[in-house]
Amino acid sequence: MIEAFNNHIKANLSFLKNSKLLIAISGGLDSVVLTHLCHALELDITLTHCNFKLRGKESDEDEHFVLELGERLDLEVFVEYFDTEVYAETHKMSIQMAARELRYNWFFDLAENLNFDYILTGHHADDNLETFLINLTRGTGLNGLTGIPEINKNTVRPLLPFSREQLELYAQDHHLKWREDSSNTSDKYLRNTLRHHVIPQLKKANSELLQNFKKTLEHLNDSADIVNESLNAVTKRAIETIDEYRITYKISEFKKVNNPKAYLFELFKAYGFTEWNDVVNLLDAQSGKQVLSNTHRLIKDRTHLILTGLDHTECSRNAGEAIIPVSETDKIVETPFGVLCFDEADDVYKPSKTTLFVDRNALNFPLKLRRWQDGDVFYPSGMKGKKKLSKYFKDEKLSLLDKENVWLLTSEDNIVWIIGMRADERFIANKNTKQILKITLQ
Repeated sequence: MIEAFNNHIKANLSFLKNSKLLIAISGGLDSVVLTHLCHALELDITLTHCNFKLRGKESDEDEHFVLELGERLDLEVFVEYFDTEVYAETHKMSIQMAARELRYNWFFDLAENLNFDYILTGHHADDNLETFLINLTRGTGLNGLTGIPEINKNTVRPLLPFSREQLELYAQDHHLKWREDSSNTSDKYLRNTLRHHVIPQLKKANSELLQNFKKTLEHLNDSADIVNESLNAVTKRAIETIDEYRITYKISEFKKVNNPKAYLFELFKAYGFTEWNDVVNLLDAQSGKQVLSNTHRLIKDRTHLILTGLDHTECSRNAGEAIIPVSETDKIVETPFGVLCFDEADDVYKPSKTTLFVDRNALNFPLKLRRWQDGDVFYPSGMKGKKKLSKYFKDEKLSLLDKENVWLLTSEDNIVWIIGMRADERFIANKNTKQILKITLQ
């Protein structure tokens, strides 16, 4: 196997030969074999072991085994201890997910802080098949059926082409010792049920199961490339604007494709959406309709879909409950939407969306900054008569998200300025104004 492993590294992972590598080692068969193979090829490796404190004495014995292996091979070993059960309970996740998150977070921190180029894990072909079957039984899209990636950013899995049987033969031929995790014998977890009962039967029915599975993965990955190419093309046409708070998509581009639901699924699945019929229905829904995930929301706005994070929405809602006073002596006022500057002016110049000239004598301090409310009215600059803000927003074609982020400057609850949009005619300064106040939004 050493020759096959060396050929695989040369052909597909040659960059490992000149890299500083961190091997994630549990003490089990796969990571022990990976360590010996890399050591035999004289790669620059360091071992890292996690003690999750889940199996009492057995966990400590795993750690001791890894430390002895490192000493025997003259390799440096990093060990970290985790209170996995507390972490799982605090973060409302399973023990398995908690251990995985703790493990990889630590690996990434080590790699970044100590300048390791890559993290190597011992995943092999049987692990790949198990992951495929787990995703298949739980329901998944195409990406869930393309297998474990051999290279994922700075994580590399050099043993993926090799079966567990090959690793066992190598270990036996070289008289290697390894640790068996007692939890791997339990059928409590789906992966173990597949490993102990389902996959052996599949191998019994087809002795070339893993070879054929490898071909299937190659075909699925080829199909995924085609899907991604088509998705990227539609996404590029659909995106109209992007800023730090939102992405705006043209609905017309989704309606042009044969299967809008498939494109919407691939495009928005990463944002936590699960109610796909509701997402599809947004294409023909009334403006203002929205669908929520745990982290994001998708809003229908006339001819567009707007994607925004719930964290930004929550900030907007919290800000909406606040009233910011502005005293007569304030020159600079920091706000959630920027900085307002108040200065005296000698003359009236052409206003803009960010600059306003008002009659200071018409104001009653303290002024207030607040969010707009239903029933608010103002007297639009350049016009006679008053207008409801809700009607003004509709005429301006503001989206639901835009309306949620509107702030007002008021004097005794009379609107002086819809910040960054339009002033109230009653407060605008002119050539005859004796005291001119310049208000600037930065």
